[in-house]
Amino acid sequence: MRTLLKNGTVINVFTGEKEQSQVLLEDGRILGVGDYQEADADVTEDLSGKYLCPGFIDGHIHIESTMLLPAEFARAALPHGTTAVVADPHEIANVCGSAGLSFMLEASEGLPLEVYLMIPSCVPATEFDETGACLEAEDIAPFYEHPRVLGLGEVMSYHAVVNGDAGLQKKIDDARRRGLTVNGHAPLLTGRELDRYIAAGIGDDHECSLAEEAKERIRKGQWVMIRQGTAARNLEGLLPLFDEPFFHRCLLVTDDKHPADLLEGGHIDDIIRQAAARGKDPVTGIRMATLQAAEYFGLKRVGAIAPGYQADLLVLDDLETVAVRDVYKKGKKVVSAGKLLPFPNPVLNPKWESAVCGSFHMDRLSSKDFRLELEGIHCCRVIGLVEGQLLTEEVPREIDFDSQNGMDPENDLVKIAVIERHSNTGHIGLGFIQGTGIRQGAAAASVSHDSHNLIVMGADEEDMAFAANRICELGGGMAVVRDKKVLAEMPLPYAGLMTGASAGEAASQNELVRESLGGLGVPEGKELFMTMAFASLPVIPHIKLTTRGLVDVDRQRLVPLLAE
Repeated sequence: MRTLLKNGTVINVFTGEKEQSQVLLEDGRILGVGDYQEADADVTEDLSGKYLCPGFIDGHIHIESTMLLPAEFARAALPHGTTAVVADPHEIANVCGSAGLSFMLEASEGLPLEVYLMIPSCVPATEFDETGACLEAEDIAPFYEHPRVLGLGEVMSYHAVVNGDAGLQKKIDDARRRGLTVNGHAPLLTGRELDRYIAAGIGDDHECSLAEEAKERIRKGQWVMIRQGTAARNLEGLLPLFDEPFFHRCLLVTDDKHPADLLEGGHIDDIIRQAAARGKDPVTGIRMATLQAAEYFGLKRVGAIAPGYQADLLVLDDLETVAVRDVYKKGKKVVSAGKLLPFPNPVLNPKWESAVCGSFHMDRLSSKDFRLELEGIHCCRVIGLVEGQLLTEEVPREIDFDSQNGMDPENDLVKIAVIERHSNTGHIGLGFIQGTGIRQGAAAASVSHDSHNLIVMGADEEDMAFAANRICELGGGMAVVRDKKVLAEMPLPYAGLMTGASAGEAASQNELVRESLGGLGVPEGKELFMTMAFASLPVIPHIKLTTRGLVDVDRQRLVPLLAE
């Protein structure tokens, strides 16, 4: 059947032009763009006053970080114009290994949103992590045969690359030998070390927070992914990349985004909208989110409105606000007048489903597990949060251990703990953190990148133990506790990362959990759970906490709590 979309203003992503034209679709492809008539089609739709652009592609996302299974993520993202994502499932791989990858491939099969995968490169991310699995080059190689696998996921251990780690280099070489893409992750790397990292075969980076940092990468041949997610909001600092000559080497990505933000604020459409509100051309944003993403990942005949291209199209009511009206996937309308049309869930193999559930293996905790055997006043290394960034700072502070075992919530100093939960080793990393806003109680989660051990922040050891034990009882999730009572919780039974609930239910639970942080004293609007999730990732500068203790990320070494 042929469908004619007539009288719409077509966004030409090859040239940046806007021109009124007719678009003819047949068998999931664009048959032609130009002077077509109703006689050429079986069905005609008049798009006078509307804009036509290609479907958006998120060039780097962890679906697990939306806390939704792939089908529910698709239901949340499609109405915002996203027709494809390039997902790195290293979250579930760090918990469940190869079984987690098989689960994500199966759970994303046949959806009206195309889910491409990058196979995780760093499971675990560093030697300081304790994970549920370890994937070597020979473990991941078979996954490259899958038609929806596009390459090797973000190479986060940039220190290992720069220092010539043979095992990691083999993973990179295996992907490149197949002509596949290799994603990067090297925040603040510059100069000769950046040269070595790029020369190893790594083509992009999504960790840039400063324009000059990003421009150096573009000048050295990398692509830059402009990230605007829940915790990491880099758009403001990277706005100069929307201008010549840099935008031609840029993609738009969300990386990690919570369900409430996805449903309320949007997805890639929201990044384009925010940039336009700051004076940038929305057509430039559309080019980054469509053709440039497709070409970078080697997707043939995807990402443009042109003859022979896959008919992934959006109808926009307004260009400046990126108001998505209709969404076509392979020529079939999947969103009509802003409403998602129903589609079935993939049928999950019970083998893979059982492999990713029941992922908690640890003993019950008590308040004593969160106490430090110190007395008197000591100068300590404290993790300092940086607003709107995943970066943390090492802050030296004088801490009085004779008072609340060192905690001083009134002066923005609380405890943080990371507890191993995969193999019941009993390992617990303990430290202090500032910038959380917590004044009482505790917050806990099984989402702590990328090893996803149990992480807890709090102003009271009993509440910390209560919150941690509640997460274990749920089989994973998020919880906020005060006076040994749960203020709000969100179960995440799939690998401790995802819920089986609908996108709407998940968003409601997510919003309640976030709002309940106000009961601990956290200021409104502070995104603590996503920030907390990255406080244990030892590949993002400058200091993090793992189950083994504090890590100096810049020097890749464990450091003691005491700074004396």
